[in-house]
Amino acid sequence: MHHRLSVVVATPAHSGIRGPLSYRSESALPPGTLVRVPLGKREVLGVVWDAGSAAETPAAVTEKPIAGVLAGLTPLAGAWRQLVDFAASYYQRGVGEVALAALPPQLRDLDTTQLARRLQRKPAAATVSSAPGPAPALTEQQHAVLAHMRTASGPFLLFGATGSGKTEVYLQAVQGVLDTNPQAQALVMVPEINLTPQLMARFIERFGDAQVVAMHSGLTPAQRLRSWLAAHAGTARIVLGTRMAVFASLPGLRLIVVDEEHDPSYKQQEGARYSARDLAVLRGRLEHAQVLLGSATPSLESWQASETGRYQRLEMPARIGAGALPQVRLVDMNLQPPRTLLAPALLEAIETRIARGEQSLLFLNRRGYAPVLACTACDWKSDCPHCSTFRVFHKIDRTLRCHHCGYTERVPRACPACGNVDIAPVGRGTEQLEEQIAALLAQVQRPGDATGDAARPVRVARMDADTTRAKGALEAQLAQVHAGDVDVLVGTQMVTKGHDFRRITLVAAINPDTALFSSDFRAPERLFALLMQAAGRAGRDAAQAGHSEMWVQTWNPTHPLFAALRRHDYPAFAATQLAERQQAGMPPFAFQALVRAEARTQAAAQAFLNAARDAGQALDTTGQVVMYAAVPMSVQRIANVERAQLLVESASRPALQRFLLAWQETLHALREPGLLRWAVDVDPLSV
Repeated sequence: MHHRLSVVVATPAHSGIRGPLSYRSESALPPGTLVRVPLGKREVLGVVWDAGSAAETPAAVTEKPIAGVLAGLTPLAGAWRQLVDFAASYYQRGVGEVALAALPPQLRDLDTTQLARRLQRKPAAATVSSAPGPAPALTEQQHAVLAHMRTASGPFLLFGATGSGKTEVYLQAVQGVLDTNPQAQALVMVPEINLTPQLMARFIERFGDAQVVAMHSGLTPAQRLRSWLAAHAGTARIVLGTRMAVFASLPGLRLIVVDEEHDPSYKQQEGARYSARDLAVLRGRLEHAQVLLGSATPSLESWQASETGRYQRLEMPARIGAGALPQVRLVDMNLQPPRTLLAPALLEAIETRIARGEQSLLFLNRRGYAPVLACTACDWKSDCPHCSTFRVFHKIDRTLRCHHCGYTERVPRACPACGNVDIAPVGRGTEQLEEQIAALLAQVQRPGDATGDAARPVRVARMDADTTRAKGALEAQLAQVHAGDVDVLVGTQMVTKGHDFRRITLVAAINPDTALFSSDFRAPERLFALLMQAAGRAGRDAAQAGHSEMWVQTWNPTHPLFAALRRHDYPAFAATQLAERQQAGMPPFAFQALVRAEARTQAAAQAFLNAARDAGQALDTTGQVVMYAAVPMSVQRIANVERAQLLVESASRPALQRFLLAWQETLHALREPGLLRWAVDVDPLSV
């Protein structure tokens, strides 16, 4: 007897196949079973989907038998499949694409013997020790938060100042859940790989190596498979990972923590453009698990949800150990001498820190030595021939490098346009900032101290995507900072997030103004979060908190954003921003989707989008959806591919979803000459 199975596989996005395919099986298999099936000339991994799924069999394709079953693996849970179904539907992608992206690719290549061998590699212990690395005494506000979580279901928004002890709340919330049920599991998410090593260390110290596994894109395929199998089998009690971990198979899931929930890194930018934070909230509802979102500067969407009661807000406004948030000092750059790098008062404050054996952190939101090389005699600048952006001058290897397509050339000896040999950097990058600060501090000595360290020259270090690219480089640099071997740390926003620097008492933002007048309506929200996060790196040691400072060099010192920053007043900033958003009909009071198109020419990209717009007008019978005209993307060309976008907006989320679902067929049917690809981005973070 043959059984007809609905199986989801990773079909190409352009195929138009979004649901399960039909296959034959000699035996009935429960939904969630992992199988290998033929697809075209290949054999691919698939998942048996719900029995009621309407399986698609493409025209002229005979229903084929499955090739094999991954014996030994329990089926993927129904709640996991519901999560995938929702994500595929909401973010307008194929079910198989979402499901298979969430599974380790190595599963496809394992035969029964290899899989059995890996399943036998279980940790020695499968329960949490009754005597964990001892937990510190809780503050009154930490105790109140945890007590509230024990009596309510959530979702919770933990609004806690930097240094207030959010991580300890996460640790003890996890401990409480695991103690309650021997099969319980917890998922803890962080926005970036850079933040996983130190948090991983905290969790392993508390719960033991056998209990915790990591899930992020930095793992090797073998490591990713090992983590997934341990989580799926329930032998790993805690999964710690980046956005991809929201799809981890966790049969005993009882708690989800999303740290720095405001961070844009939780939004996937390729393929299925999902928000891991939003899916975490949904997953908690599907699996009856508690969800705890934490941030010192919550996203305005989450803040608004806590204002309306959709989320329960828990507050921890005070720093641990009587530590005070740093005093914010604004430097009016209009009053400084021309071409000032660091205001004299700021330079003097840094030297004071060095004399006391303390550290300073200076950050700039640019990689590279300088954004642009320019000719002093003509209009030539180091633009990229393949992209509508500039290449960045990297002094260390004398190259011009495009940070979009990667195109690299040696720095020319003279201007390619007019032959002038006087070409120089314009603007400022982290590499240049590091060099110039080192020059300014070249004559300064760090004095010896009571531990026997002798006086020595000041040490300046840089931390950005370039200096931390090599394996282990980030950990090595952080160790130097923690050990006190660095006096001044220069970096991009990478250094402002999550790090527990105990010796830093001065943080300075060198040039944050570009975000104040951006065309992106979310730019002020991101800037405020960045500055608050940066301020949180200073004064974390209570003994030094009294003289910790945050310096901001700005050409717009009277801007309201800085007034709220000086008071560390996120609620006031959020109230102002939400009022502006509501008046303008922007998220979270409206819902958006972008259709992005890539083509050989800008005309072809826009022709596809405008044709889709014309066809879409007839689908919106209620008039609840607004479609705007196609426009070039902010970076219009990358690697000789032209890019355009079309914004779709509605005051009703269900109306927008209904429209997008009906519009999919139209989008697939339209094929303009020269069109390369298109994609829908629901709830985009940049418009």
